[in-house]
Amino acid sequence: MKPTLFSVSYAGLWGQDSLDVAGFIRKASQLGYPAVELMGKRPHLSIVDVTDEQLDAIAGEADKCGVQIATIAGYTDFTSGASAAEVPFVEMQIAYVRELSRIAKRLGAKIVRTFTGYSTSEESYRDDWDKCVTAVRECSAVAAEFDVVLGLQNHHDVGVNFAAFGEFLNDVDHPNCKAMFDPWSAAIHGEDLRACARQMAPKMVQTTLADYVRLPRYAYMPGLVNYRRQADMLRAVTLGEGFIDQAEFFAGLKEGGFDGYVAYEMCSPLRGGGSMENLDAVAAASLKKINKLIGNPPANEHCSAK
Repeated sequence: MKPTLFSVSYAGLWGQDSLDVAGFIRKASQLGYPAVELMGKRPHLSIVDVTDEQLDAIAGEADKCGVQIATIAGYTDFTSGASAAEVPFVEMQIAYVRELSRIAKRLGAKIVRTFTGYSTSEESYRDDWDKCVTAVRECSAVAAEFDVVLGLQNHHDVGVNFAAFGEFLNDVDHPNCKAMFDPWSAAIHGEDLRACARQMAPKMVQTTLADYVRLPRYAYMPGLVNYRRQADMLRAVTLGEGFIDQAEFFAGLKEGGFDGYVAYEMCSPLRGGGSMENLDAVAAASLKKINKLIGNPPANEHCSAK
């Protein structure tokens, strides 16, 4: 297994300090991560903005720093656009995945990440499912044209449950579609993480880790002089400090034979704030946790801060 740092962690999307792609690659190297996952949208790798010359420079920076570019992270929602059926949203996203696949090949990355889609309504769930299956299957074929694997992550509503995710992959039934199964949603759903990981491991090319604490929420009801329980708020914390049982998850991954990328992401507001110092401290501490879970010796720094 290879630890990987996801550039979304330093993208500034939640008000935190940010780095450009080259700066992020240097940062990952300085922290000791041997591989990176690059976000396939602004402010990092946008298909609208990035040129081949810039891609070559990024590849050169990664080579200089001794960091592998593992994955390009796409952002898809194949159920979007229900209110504008005349607009070819799915086709546009397939074209987006094709361009990300071309970028991945030029950078030497092995994987392009995708999602399924958000639910539009209970009545449309079956149609949403079928639309996502068809789109993911077509994206898998598009990625294969560039010798890049399409990785499907279990985050969006369609197929997000562990059993449903496996069923979804079976319905896609394309040899170039692989799982990027992570423990976050499964832990929230109360699943047996060890059993899930063991069963999913043979289909996986990557997992993505983050950790969270639960912050219970209540709404006051003055007529009852009482509080009504609401859904918990989750806050991101350093890996190992939250409620996700990473040890059980990794035990299952090892039992199932997984040997892919293990990405870490800071992809929501983080305990301690968004300063560069806090981001670096959390990323470094989380790498130590990943190496312990994997059984790796401590990582070495490669690239200077200059």
